[in-house]
Amino acid sequence: MESVMDRYALKGKVVIITGGCGLLGRKHAEAVMEAGGTAVLWDIIPNADDVARGLGESHEGRCSGARVDITDRASIEQAFAEVLSAHGGVHGLINNAANDPKVDASKGFSWSRFENFALDMWNSDIAVGLTGAFLCAQVIGSHMAENGGGSILNIASDLGVIAPDQRIYRQEGLDEKEQPVKPVTYSIVKHGLMGLTKYMATYWAQKGVRVNSLAPGGVYAGQPDDFVGRLTNLIPMGRMAAVDEYKGAVLFLISDASSYMTGANLSVDGGRTCW
Repeated sequence: MESVMDRYALKGKVVIITGGCGLLGRKHAEAVMEAGGTAVLWDIIPNADDVARGLGESHEGRCSGARVDITDRASIEQAFAEVLSAHGGVHGLINNAANDPKVDASKGFSWSRFENFALDMWNSDIAVGLTGAFLCAQVIGSHMAENGGGSILNIASDLGVIAPDQRIYRQEGLDEKEQPVKPVTYSIVKHGLMGLTKYMATYWAQKGVRVNSLAPGGVYAGQPDDFVGRLTNLIPMGRMAAVDEYKGAVLFLISDASSYMTGANLSVDGGRTCW
């Protein structure tokens, strides 16, 4: 009889992770490998395979990487053909890639405001975060649907559930028109991923393809103390997430442990969206 822990196992299974060389992408890969699976990192950076080899050193080399432009279907198809050639199939897709432009004081802050936000930035952010997820799911999800199923996980955000509280970004002494804000595209992409999740979950339900989203909160990565203080005041648990704290949720959603779960969003945000 299969135990509950057996359902978390990914031995012999392959999971593709977009934006796999980023801070959380690497942690998603670790979760896959720690459960016995093979992680394939897709990223726009040229040395994705080097990053993957480094991550795989302590996991029997069960990690590979490739430079992939997820806004280009041909690039996705070529990379996916290489995955199928190397592994014969794929079990999971984690749509993790996204632009997240930082508000850089040296460039001023007014560019981030809704009234000033540039169309080319809008197009780029939507192309990577939303269209890229659509294209990857279209190529890889279709293969899953024709070959026994699989699991797709879209990495959304607490800001796909609620609007940004722009007060936490404020800078003393700046005119209102110069105040930094979280750019509009971040929320649009994350809300869109939740809608895409529900659409695909119902579209492929009879084909054995499960589709869910994860809405993480902010990860502590050395942000300024004043910002951290303002943000943590909005979080019932009173702190930001540690970088490793999403691995369990990712493994649950990508594995058979969540076999009766599809079209759902799992919020892991310290309780922020409760307030």
